[in-house]
Amino acid sequence: MKKLFLNLSVASIFSIASALSLSPMSYADDLSEAIDKDYTFIEKLYKNFHANPELSFKESKSAARIAKELKSLGFEVMENVGDGWTQTKAKANAGSVLEGVGGYGVIGVLKNGEGPTILVRADMDALPLEERSGVSYASKIVDTDYLGQEAPVMHACGHDVHMSVLVGTARRLAAMKDQWSGTLVMVGQPGEELGLGALAMIDDGLFRRIPKPDYNLALHVNGTDPAGSISYTSGYALANVDSVDIIVKGVGGHGAVPHLAVDPILIGSRIVTSLQSIVSREIDPLESGVVTVGSFQGGFKHNIIPDQAHLQLTVRSYTDEVRKKLLDGIHRIAKAQAISAGLPENLYPVVTIEKDNLIATYNEPDLSSRVVKTLQARFGEEKIYANPPVMGGEDFAYFGRTDEKIPSFIFWLGGADPQAVADAKAGKGPNPPSNHSPFFAPVPEPTLKTGIEGMTVAVLDLFSKR
Repeated sequence: MKKLFLNLSVASIFSIASALSLSPMSYADDLSEAIDKDYTFIEKLYKNFHANPELSFKESKSAARIAKELKSLGFEVMENVGDGWTQTKAKANAGSVLEGVGGYGVIGVLKNGEGPTILVRADMDALPLEERSGVSYASKIVDTDYLGQEAPVMHACGHDVHMSVLVGTARRLAAMKDQWSGTLVMVGQPGEELGLGALAMIDDGLFRRIPKPDYNLALHVNGTDPAGSISYTSGYALANVDSVDIIVKGVGGHGAVPHLAVDPILIGSRIVTSLQSIVSREIDPLESGVVTVGSFQGGFKHNIIPDQAHLQLTVRSYTDEVRKKLLDGIHRIAKAQAISAGLPENLYPVVTIEKDNLIATYNEPDLSSRVVKTLQARFGEEKIYANPPVMGGEDFAYFGRTDEKIPSFIFWLGGADPQAVADAKAGKGPNPPSNHSPFFAPVPEPTLKTGIEGMTVAVLDLFSKR
């Protein structure tokens, strides 16, 4: 068998591997060499993204750079003009770039014969945070957000890595067109930190403008996992996220004569403590749920009983059933505490659930298993490992769980200095800075190389016949 492969081209090896239902990347040792040769360009691109972060729905420069890179690979260009799409430039390789989708969203489509359609997504926005990482390419940007509030800006969640990996993966797959067949969709997504960008792109016609994907893929940097590693969760990976406001009403009065008032602060306090019983006594202990009151505001002076108080909650869950129980329970408890205080119906609390909340990210098990096996074959099982789900939210979920039911998979890309991780586990040093920390600073190498190689082999395997 070994002698047989010595005189074959890489393309022939891929064809034979597909026919034998083997992972093509088991034989494509030239991929790592190509990524190594391309690394200087990718690292420079990454540092440029990092030093020039943009807030949610203001990602004009990041989007333009991604579009430029996709166009340089031979994609034709299209613009969103009013209610339609207008072609402005065409090239011969049956590809297209759509710009301005859902804000500054970018979509690159490359058709390469018959086969499945695979969507790869990277988010582009940064956070309102002052960087304190100390790296030479640290952000010094200060900007106003889309609401007009001024703040320092930092890529503290790795979206600069995600964009660089997207471009690096596009470069590799464009150079390897003789080794796959199908349609590749590369997406630069705005507004992830607000949880609004994916829906904005979908509402702006994403799935009407591209072939419906057979699979969606994404990755996300994890600041506390060692660089060079990849972790994953099959099934529910990230949570439903609901923001809930409760306006607790009462009857105001003087603090010296509380019997002449109905204290909304006392009612609100009872609501806060009673809410904890939903998770502890109404949710199956084997299920997960979180109800956190992050803000309790009421009154302005020591001796005045106000006529209302305001509670702000974050509510987290995985399944739709648990989500409903939590939200129904909040309504019920808020009303019950008002009744117990003797308030009339017109003074019952007003419970508001934000419309634009996040749904849970679900990694389709069969797709997860297939991609994980490919990654393990490429990197070794010790570098590809399972992690438990987290209660954070990710709007990548909408690409697969709204009207378009598409198998989706997002995996975690380690970004921390491996020695720092080892020292922390041994009790010899602090934990590496986590995502959203002002000290967050993934090590570029091997984080970028692992991300590009991992995403490339995953896409190639999904294009292969099985």
